[in-house]
Amino acid sequence: MIRSLLCCLVISTVLAPLASSASSNPFVGPWDFNVPTRDGVGANWLGISEENGKLEVWFQPTGGHVYQVTDCKQNGSHLTLTVAPQNGNHPPMIWELDAADGKLTGTQKQGTHTIALTGLPAPALNRPAPASWSKPEALFDGKDLNGWEPIGSAAKSHWIVQDGLLINQQRGANLKTTRKFEDFKLHFEVNCPEDANSGFYLRGRYELQLEYEPSADNPPNRAMGSIYGRIAPAVSLPRKPGQWETFDVILVGRTVTVRRDGTLTIDHKKIDGITGGALDANEGEPGPFYIQGDHTGGLKFRNITVAVPQ
Repeated sequence: MIRSLLCCLVISTVLAPLASSASSNPFVGPWDFNVPTRDGVGANWLGISEENGKLEVWFQPTGGHVYQVTDCKQNGSHLTLTVAPQNGNHPPMIWELDAADGKLTGTQKQGTHTIALTGLPAPALNRPAPASWSKPEALFDGKDLNGWEPIGSAAKSHWIVQDGLLINQQRGANLKTTRKFEDFKLHFEVNCPEDANSGFYLRGRYELQLEYEPSADNPPNRAMGSIYGRIAPAVSLPRKPGQWETFDVILVGRTVTVRRDGTLTIDHKKIDGITGGALDANEGEPGPFYIQGDHTGGLKFRNITVAVPQ
């Protein structure tokens, strides 16, 4: 547990100053990548800082959590990264990037497979808190799935409405709102059973983790109520599998505040970049809410509302 907490502190310390870095190194900064995949687009992110002439690189793959890349070599305006080492029969994944004209271009190579890459600077999203908010509006009416749609094949969706609740019966499709949002105040109530894992995505790019897997499985920045892989809750609350809990989330630009069952657990913290499962890496654009349904079933939701700046 101590090691996990230290890891969270290291990530926070390294990534926080990226957006405002004054380094002349063209690779330094946060970068967003929309990478072509067989299923459409995979969202990736690089966070690069420099100290005493040495680069420190963090990588967010399409799935999973952000991690440090230790195999990196810079030669002028060219950078080589082994973003994933060889794993069994799977060859390493190598990124070759060139910096020019304020962006990064290059290739992703894994074995004989090559994909073109383009990375754009992640927007700062430094916006002041709004003076006022609209009246909360229901995103789920308790009657049907109006305003929501499965991501991908509808045949794989196991989302139903029963007794006024939004329920994912079993592992299947993710579910998203048909509307998109920029800044907002979100409220929802969730009943997460034991051994379940899901997430509520903000703008479709930042996952608020919902899980009751064994405590040893997830460090604090990937546990219940975290911004997955990015921000650990400042307060550890008792586990409540199978019971109703409330979440109130404010997101303005990159700044997030979370209250869980009325307790302030994340207080005006900056989200440095996308999390695994992001629908895209277009951080400057509005995006939908989406609920993860492709891990486990059994989760129930109610009273999902949103307010927007006035």
